[in-house]
Amino acid sequence: MIRVTDTISIGDDEISLSFIRAGGPGGQNVNKVATAAQLRFDLRGSPSLPYAVKKRLEKLAGSKLTKEGEIVLTASRFRTQEANREDAVKRLVDMIREAAIPPKFRIPTRPGKAAKKRRLEGKTKRGAVKRLRSGKVRFDE
Repeated sequence: MIRVTDTISIGDDEISLSFIRAGGPGGQNVNKVATAAQLRFDLRGSPSLPYAVKKRLEKLAGSKLTKEGEIVLTASRFRTQEANREDAVKRLVDMIREAAIPPKFRIPTRPGKAAKKRRLEGKTKRGAVKRLRSGKVRFDE
């Protein structure tokens, strides 16, 4: 059982891990030993996650989400299977934690009188600067 938040936990049976060959550092060992961890998590079929979290996680996963609704994470940062496995699980947990935070709804507000006044004064000053830069001098002011 992997604890994500106070209310969300994922069962070990919901995550499938396999090991594949990794590129990068490791010398000759990299061609012989499958150290990269590939984690698969069935997002749409998961009973542990609430509907709202699933929807946010689908957007967050982006290209890591397959058409079947599985999140596929590949971890090959480290040279050992164990470290890559922990890295993949940590990345999944972090992704779910981020999706578990509901978005803050913005309450639209109007600018106050002082803000409007400052904006108009700024526009007036800018207009005056432009008027001075143009070769036309106006005597009506």
